[in-house]
Amino acid sequence: MATADAPLCFRTRRLTKIYGDGATAVHALRGVDLDLPEGEMIVLLGPSGSGKSTLLNILGGLDHATSGEFLFRGQDMSEAKQSALTRYRRRHVGFVFQFYNLMPSLTARENVALVTEIAEDPMTPEEALALVGLEARLDHFPAQLSGGEQQRVAIARAVAKRPEVLLCDEPTGALDSATGVRVLEALQTVNDQLNSTTLIITHNSGVADMAHRVVTFSDGRIGEVRQNAERTPPRELAW
Repeated sequence: MATADAPLCFRTRRLTKIYGDGATAVHALRGVDLDLPEGEMIVLLGPSGSGKSTLLNILGGLDHATSGEFLFRGQDMSEAKQSALTRYRRRHVGFVFQFYNLMPSLTARENVALVTEIAEDPMTPEEALALVGLEARLDHFPAQLSGGEQQRVAIARAVAKRPEVLLCDEPTGALDSATGVRVLEALQTVNDQLNSTTLIITHNSGVADMAHRVVTFSDGRIGEVRQNAERTPPRELAW
């Protein structure tokens, strides 16, 4: 559970990202200053092209900023080499994307095992799948699972290595509201039980009510950061 005096997981200062140069340059981030405490669930809101995914990719070590400062637990990652970023992703970060990226020829258990076999202190696949409510679907193939179940397998795969950070890019974007609620419940369970700092990108403003903190983006800048005094359970969200 996040607290008011929790240490920072992420800190950014004057963070910019520019794609291309000259007249065709795209300014994806325009000087982002942000402090995100450990253990919180954070929702990133904003239209397409506002900079949300660019920030998530930088925080996840998938991309470098053009300029500015990015710290993870006080460690400056701004100039980290590719090898250091690879270690950072492997040890600390789990990713969940809009599309599940499961291996169709492997069962749910085997898809999760792809991560547990290379992690330093993993859960068992059975533990990870139970955490997201799929203990009865261990030996089902992706084609035998619903979209929501496949996304929960993807969440189990991401959290099986016990990541300190879970980064989710539109995890409910391809799902109907009822199925999306089950996925959000799984993410909340992970945040509550593993205390993983959890960032969720979404276009659905209703999802923001379940977060500890909401960050709104517009044109590469942060428009607003607010904290929810009370959080709404996923099943009570207004979609």
